[in-house]
Formats: sequence, C-alpha cells, structure tokens
Amino acid sequence: MIAPLVKLVDWSAIQIIWGRRMNCLMKGSRNSQRSRLEEALAFLKGPDFISSESEPARIEFDSESGPDFKFPPPRSCDFAENNVVYGRLYRCKDRWQKQPAIILLHGGGGDPDYHFGFPRIAKHCNRAGFNAVTVMSPFQFQRRPRELERLINWPDWMLMAEATFAQALAEIRAIIGWLLREGCPAVALWGNSYGGQLAGILACHDARIVAAVLVAPGVNMHVHTSVAKQMVWPGVRKEMERQQPDREALNSTALNLTTLRPCIRKENILLIEAIHDLFVEQKYVEELWEAWGQPDIWRLPHCHASKGLVLGLTSRVLDWLTPRLEAGRKNNA
Repeated sequence: MIAPLVKLVDWSAIQIIWGRRMNCLMKGSRNSQRSRLEEALAFLKGPDFISSESEPARIEFDSESGPDFKFPPPRSCDFAENNVVYGRLYRCKDRWQKQPAIILLHGGGGDPDYHFGFPRIAKHCNRAGFNAVTVMSPFQFQRRPRELERLINWPDWMLMAEATFAQALAEIRAIIGWLLREGCPAVALWGNSYGGQLAGILACHDARIVAAVLVAPGVNMHVHTSVAKQMVWPGVRKEMERQQPDREALNSTALNLTTLRPCIRKENILLIEAIHDLFVEQKYVEELWEAWGQPDIWRLPHCHASKGLVLGLTSRVLDWLTPRLEAGRKNNA
C-alpha cells in the first residue's frame, strides 16, 4: 500500500477515536491535576506490580460446549463491573486439553480485534492444531463501568498502572496457569498493540510461555507523544503535551519494554513492525529489537490500522509459532 494512503488511515483514527476519547476524559475529569504519578512510579518499580505467585484462574463456562467463560480476577479494583474477567476458548475438536494453546491479546479499545479479527484467527489456530483463547482486558466492553469518564480523574497514572497493566497481566498469567493445569502442553502469547505490550512484559517475567508474538507493540509511553504530534484537537493536544514529563518518568519503569530483558529465548520472540505506523513509531520498535538482542522481526509496509490487512499474515505467524509450540509440547511430555 502507498505510504501516504496508509498514514492517512492512522491519522484519521487518531482524530476520530483518540481525539474524541481524550476530549470526553478531559470534560469528565474532576481534578486533572491529581495524577498520582509518584504513587504509580513506586508501584511499577516495586514487587507488587507482578507477583511472584500466580494461581490458575477459576474459570466457569457459560455452557458445557460453548466458548464463553468468566472468572474472578486475581487482582480487583474499585469498580464492580471490572471485577469479572470474560473470555473465549476456541477449542480444537479432538482432545483439546492435549493440544498447545495461543492466547490472543487485543489492542487498546478491544475492537476490531476481539469480536472481528480474533474469531477468524482462532479458526486458523484450530486448523493448525492449536487452541485459541481470547480475554477482555480491564475496562473493555462489559467490564467498562458506566460513566467511567465522570468517575475518574484524568490522567490517573496509578489507576493505569494497577488496572490497565497489573490487573491485565495477572489475569493473563491466571489463564496460562489454568491452561497448563488442564493439560495443554505449551502456551504462547500473540498480542496486538497494547496486547503486544502486555505480551512483551510477560515474555520478561513468565518463563512458562514458550513463545511471544508482538504485533506493533506499545513499546513505551511515547505512543501518546506520537499521537499528540498528529492531533488536530487543540485542547487535547495541549493537555497531552502537558503530560509529557509524566510519560518520560513512566518510561523508566517496566512500561518501557526496552528496560526489560526476556526470560524466554530470543529465538522464540517475533516482532512485527508497521513501518508507516503513526501510533507506535518505527524507531521505537527498532530500539526494542536492538535491546532484546535482535530477535526475529518482520517489517511490513503498513500503518498501525492497516497491518491486519496483510494477506497471509495469520498463516505466516502460525507457521512461525508451530515449531516452537511443538518443541514446547515435547519438552513438557
């Protein structure tokens, strides 16, 4: 695709989605000066961000053979709606417990990944002999409290650290534990954007996973800086620029993937970069590639929003994952 065209797609998404969302947060915020930055920094750099212990999820299915499930989160918050985790298990037809599993992690906002892209990818996973699991991240879909913008301060970095990241990571780890306890011999993560950032953090903290695919991952907190450069809403742009020192401070924590080092082999990590990305700029993915010892990387001539339109990309990723999941199966036999 032509670079100006795909960049226009990202630019439009920034105005329509991010601009409106941030404008709502600004209007609803009760006290935008109370960002709780120091509290968030201490939490992100402390031992409570990712616990050394992780219990398997207590999953309950809506029906005996259906894909939909729910479970109480390992970490809870002050919003009741957010204290139930929802997900789907797309099972292999034959003895699903004996087959490897791939956990698909959606981008910020949830869709089009969760309801549209992931069901299609899950079918490909099943045909390849793998189970697929999807999980709703905190504050997405039915987990989103009513009138959230009116109930919170923005920015609230501590809420972001606890719910958007620590709670989400704990839930993914609980699902990993449940899959392994059920008998799945190997588990991999495949995350897009924000989901790629979560997959990257876990690739540095949870050696139980055998492979991780990071698609245009949120490498650091500079995604907001990149968005601010393109923003035409003057009030939103000014507020995002005002928050820049906070984001620089947060980049000294585990939210910046370049500060971490994987606990799985670099041969089992795949980075997928969209070279015309206006959300996650190319230079940040390249910095991550260098920091992590140059694992496999695919550079696509697309933008953040159009990368999913690459023909055959799902099959290519599954071809890359297959030998790694099979090796994990043999090692755990």
